[in-house]
Amino acid sequence: MFIINFKNYEEIAGSRSLTLAEIASRFSKKHNVRIVVCPPQHLVSEVARLPITVFSQHVDSAKIGSTTGYVIPELLKKSNVAGSLINHSEHRIPPEEISVIVSRLRSLDMTSVVCVRDPEEAARYARFAPDYIAVEPPELIGSGKAVSKERPEAITDSVRAVKEARNSTRLLCGAGIVTGEDVSKSLELGADGILVASGIVKSPSWEQTIEQFALAFKDREI
Repeated sequence: MFIINFKNYEEIAGSRSLTLAEIASRFSKKHNVRIVVCPPQHLVSEVARLPITVFSQHVDSAKIGSTTGYVIPELLKKSNVAGSLINHSEHRIPPEEISVIVSRLRSLDMTSVVCVRDPEEAARYARFAPDYIAVEPPELIGSGKAVSKERPEAITDSVRAVKEARNSTRLLCGAGIVTGEDVSKSLELGADGILVASGIVKSPSWEQTIEQFALAFKDREI
């Protein structure tokens, strides 16, 4: 899986989020690679009308009903949002809340992606059996220095940690991924996919970069 986190970058403000999602949808179909987009929270419903899988950047454990200002899983599902990132380095939450949200998404048949900083957290949160663990050393996020090159052991150790949980959780990796070579190396090290943000959003050509990343997945399958 190939997840693009739009974050709240200025480059995707307004209608630009739809443009990026449309480009991702086109190359997902062209290369038969599953691409997921995570637009800003206020745009998820609009982007989810497009033929592409949409995840929320964050979700809360607040109840459905008389709660204000929270992102509620049940309402996301009704807006055709298929899952959510959880515990991103820029939006950390307590372990007990992570456990509750993973279970709640599972009950709704929605995909959970728990973000972690290192293999130790990968081992801790893999026990909650999310669909995916995404390891992203925070010092490399947005750095342009790929985790697969700078900290390859973060991927291999996290792969091992997830496997030791003995459930269906799979590993994604992120932080500093900017080229197709970075993607290929991550997959070679055992990751099942990537989580990328600035490497796509801030690239000079969304089309070229997304296609380059998608081709790295296809090359891995050959």
